[in-house]
Amino acid sequence: MKKSSLFSILFAAMLGMAPILSSAQDAKDISTKSANAIELGAMEMETTLQIIDAKGSTRTRKITMASRKFGDITKMLMKFTEPADVRGTSILIYDYEERPDDMWIYMPALKKSRRVVSNEKGKNFMGSEFTNADMSKPNVDDFAYSVLSSETINGKSCYKIEAVPVSQEAKTSNGFSKKISYIDKENYLCYKIEYFDLKGKPLKTQIIGDYRNISGGKWFYYHMEMKNEQNGRKSVLVTDSFKSGSAKSESQFSPASLEK
Repeated sequence: MKKSSLFSILFAAMLGMAPILSSAQDAKDISTKSANAIELGAMEMETTLQIIDAKGSTRTRKITMASRKFGDITKMLMKFTEPADVRGTSILIYDYEERPDDMWIYMPALKKSRRVVSNEKGKNFMGSEFTNADMSKPNVDDFAYSVLSSETINGKSCYKIEAVPVSQEAKTSNGFSKKISYIDKENYLCYKIEYFDLKGKPLKTQIIGDYRNISGGKWFYYHMEMKNEQNGRKSVLVTDSFKSGSAKSESQFSPASLEK
């Protein structure tokens, strides 16, 4: 009788764990599909970055971006063209399939490029509310996932997915303790992300929209904004022009090319 009871308990526990494991796997699969739905392969574009303080004062930056995939590495180059005080500032990102990104920044005043270390990736991108990590594709394996519920965003039925960094390094490099993403159940596009600081308090809210179908089932957002819930600041990134493909050579996506 005791054996039967013990077996029943273990069997029930196994059955109880199955949906949990399945849910976690499903949540990671959904997040992977969401990351892969965005076109970050070969492209060139021009963007406008607006940095808005709590009083509504706005600073504007103009940025050109280009990216190409070489083997299993997607290389992205960003150059600031306006205003004069940031003109020439460049950022180079190597987005790997299986390991953390590499990032370099070139500052004209210093006339040299430097590598951005992992604990700087959670810091603000050029004084905006976006972080350096926001400029590249997220590493799905850095997080543990769970489906919290479903919610409607902009008339779209979305998965509400929580992602928690799996290590202290991932938490520090990303700059948050968890994020909650709202992902379209139909096409896996993400419309909103809520970030929480290292103490678990609401930190920032990201809104992504004006998605346009580029090619081959891939999409790209033409409007993205990040609002800091703690200081009232907001940053808006708008795509002014987008072109699939890039004529840039691999040598133009190298740290050495930043200083030329």
